[in-house]
Amino acid sequence: MPRSTPALRPIRLPRKQVPRTVSATPVAPVDTAQRIIESITTAIVERRLMPGTKLAEQKIADIFKVSRTIVRQALHQLSRDKLITLEKARGARVAQPSVEEARQVFEVRHMLESSMIRRAALELTPAHIARLRTHLEDERAAVQRTDVSGRTRLLADFHVVLAGMLNNDTLADILRDLLSRSSLISLMYQSAHSAEHSYLEHVAIVDALERRDARAAVRLMGEHLQHVEHNLQTLPRVPDLSAVLRPET
Repeated sequence: MPRSTPALRPIRLPRKQVPRTVSATPVAPVDTAQRIIESITTAIVERRLMPGTKLAEQKIADIFKVSRTIVRQALHQLSRDKLITLEKARGARVAQPSVEEARQVFEVRHMLESSMIRRAALELTPAHIARLRTHLEDERAAVQRTDVSGRTRLLADFHVVLAGMLNNDTLADILRDLLSRSSLISLMYQSAHSAEHSYLEHVAIVDALERRDARAAVRLMGEHLQHVEHNLQTLPRVPDLSAVLRPET
């Protein structure tokens, strides 16, 4: 009796791979998350986002036209940087540093910037001093036109610019992070102290650096930081998140 021929199984050909449509200007998720991080950080530094402000994931996603996953990535990084807090029950909020944390941040700034300014008095060149003078002119102009966000950024940048002139990227990065936290602390506790006074203190510091008077420069920097630290008090204000973070078109 002849054997039955087994049924042949159909051969499945691989599907033709159809290339996906690629947008003309794709935006990498990492780049988008970084934009969100920078936007929130800048808003904190420029005193547009107050401590305790709720950062709703969906609202931020709508503002930047991204998924909540990307927003969550940005918020986790900001949490690691101590600029926001993440709680299951309350969600994300701009951090509210305690008075003790404020004291600790300024203590670290005193230690770092005392050493930094001592080195600067010995190492800065006339070209560096000229650059600092240009920065001071920008500060003065911002103070005179009552540009609150501009002057706040410039007054903080003065310290980072100094660190950058010593060719120490690590110092500049650490100081930049501390200044972001200092701005957050100022948002919560600092009174409306005179921006013009801070500018004049910067002028005195640069004058000492130009004379290569390290002792005077260290003293003036210490007094400047003390003035900022000692004028701390509660300053509540709740902004509109869309107005603060909406990207420029």
